[in-house]
Amino acid sequence: MTLAEDNLNQPIRIQFEAFIDEHRRALNECLNGLTEEQVRRSLVPSRTTLLGLVKHATFVEKVWFDEAITCRSRAEIGIPATPDESFILDDGDTIASIQQAHREACEASRRASSSLGLDDMLNGNRRGPLPLRWVYLHMLRELAQHCGHADILREQITAPK
Repeated sequence: MTLAEDNLNQPIRIQFEAFIDEHRRALNECLNGLTEEQVRRSLVPSRTTLLGLVKHATFVEKVWFDEAITCRSRAEIGIPATPDESFILDDGDTIASIQQAHREACEASRRASSSLGLDDMLNGNRRGPLPLRWVYLHMLRELAQHCGHADILREQITAPK
């Protein structure tokens, strides 16, 4: 990539990162003000709960910004083998522990991608090599989708009965 191309991509990268961070924050904050029981409440047939959504978002960060960049396996990273498993809550999972793990994963993601260009290829994903730009778009889509899920679940939990 030439310096001119890099200069053109910089505003785009800043926008991607701002939108991704906005959605990371919103998803993390969906747990605020609720009880441990409320965030574990199962309101749909799947494993999706508010706490599980944030735990899954931590998994997603590690898949796209650790596995894809470093080419380490999920076992080496210490994450589940499948997305579905990433929603499973352990007895020790709490609002505080899941929010902290998510914040740490997001910060690690920022560090891992900071020296990469939008067109740099990430070789560690199961789909094959993908440019960072694709990963940013995928993350934005996934986070926006899960923020929508969280909004609906939170509304169901907090609605007057």
